[in-house]
Amino acid sequence: MQKLASKFGRNAHELRSSYPLSDDEMRGVAPSIFALEPHESRSEKYSYIPTIDVLSKLRKEGFEPFMVAQTRVRDASNAGYTKHMIRMRHANQIAGNDANEVILLNSHNGASSYQMLAGCFRGVCKNGMVVGTVQNDIRIPHKGDVAHNVIEGAIRVLDSFEAVDEQREGMKSLRLSEAEQMAYASAALAARYETEDGQAPINERQLLSVRRWEDNAPDLWTTFNRVQENVIRGGLQGRNAAGRRTTTRAVTGIDQDVKLNRALWILAERMREIKG
Repeated sequence: MQKLASKFGRNAHELRSSYPLSDDEMRGVAPSIFALEPHESRSEKYSYIPTIDVLSKLRKEGFEPFMVAQTRVRDASNAGYTKHMIRMRHANQIAGNDANEVILLNSHNGASSYQMLAGCFRGVCKNGMVVGTVQNDIRIPHKGDVAHNVIEGAIRVLDSFEAVDEQREGMKSLRLSEAEQMAYASAALAARYETEDGQAPINERQLLSVRRWEDNAPDLWTTFNRVQENVIRGGLQGRNAAGRRTTTRAVTGIDQDVKLNRALWILAERMREIKG
């Protein structure tokens, strides 16, 4: 069994495992999942159901958590209520190197409704992706039968995985020229670094650099994964706008991670459409 624990950028903590996480393991990383009451700022209209209660019901439906993360906060009073992420797999989605995941986002301080997203975990690089567009999001406000609506949302995300599998297999079968790989990496740089002068600290070839031999292939899926890992994990040597040496940082925070992962997936989809 393998477990990975790390900082989720500078603003969150993350724990990912190759086996379902226990409540005690999750509590040590993301205590807001277990909040017993909403933040004091919430009104009486706020329908409060602890995330752990929703997760317990999802477990009965065959979902298990394999990753949790929680955003760091400057105000200590928010620590037990802040935004958190749980990446889950259904019993019929666990096997294989590429595992589809249902992503649950929530907070207990009003920062987020319940959100359900489709994701994919690639075993080779231990990276989690977000797939689809904003239109595919399922948002559930804190009112009414929240637990029931979240379970329905998770099932809807599960039903979308046939389309995700089709996109993934299509990307694997599509070979890119060197110029096309560079074009994808260039678009990814623009998504990651929104600087006023357009100057990114690294270049396209660095985003395409190979971290393991399994990624030394020219297909769209492998290109997307190389770029995604280098963008999200950082650690590349470059120069800032002043010409000084710098090292790219890992993506900071849950919101930025979701935004960039989704942008990279959409770029890959568009590349496939153009080539198709």
